[in-house]
Amino acid sequence: MFLNHITLVGFLGKDPEQKKTRSSQKNFLAFSLATQESWKVDGEWQSRTDWHRVVVFGKYGEAITGIFHKGDHVLVEGTLVSNSYQREGNGNGKGKKAKAAKQQMQTFWNVRANSVRKLNRADQPANETLPSGSVEPSPTPDDSDIPF
Repeated sequence: MFLNHITLVGFLGKDPEQKKTRSSQKNFLAFSLATQESWKVDGEWQSRTDWHRVVVFGKYGEAITGIFHKGDHVLVEGTLVSNSYQREGNGNGKGKKAKAAKQQMQTFWNVRANSVRKLNRADQPANETLPSGSVEPSPTPDDSDIPF
C-alpha cells in the first residue's frame, strides 16, 4: 500500500497563471504558495517561509481561474510530484567539451492539486460561490508532459 497526499495552508505569492504543457499543449493553472513555520530560540521567535509550486490541471483548473489572487489564504490538497530536467552549468570551462561536461540533472518538487479552497471567506461577496470538488479533475498527465 502506498500514499502520496499533501495538504498545505498558506498564502498566494502572486496571481495564478494559465499555462500550457510543452508537448501536448494541455491547459493548467500554476501558482506559488507560501507556508511559514515559527519556533522559539532563547525566548525569541524565529520563522522560515517555504514556497511551493502548485499546478492544477484540466477542467478544475479552468473552473477556478480568476477566483484566486495574490495574498489569498488557501487550502491546497493534492499529491507531491518530482520532475527532473537536464540543465547546463554556468559555463566557466573553455570550449564545447567543458560546457557539455557541466550539464547537470536538476530535480524539483511541485504539488499537483486536486482541490484548492479559499479560506478568507469574510472577504468574499455573499453570492460568490467557489467551484466544488464535484468538478472532476482531468486524468493526470504523464511526467513527460510536465512543462518544468
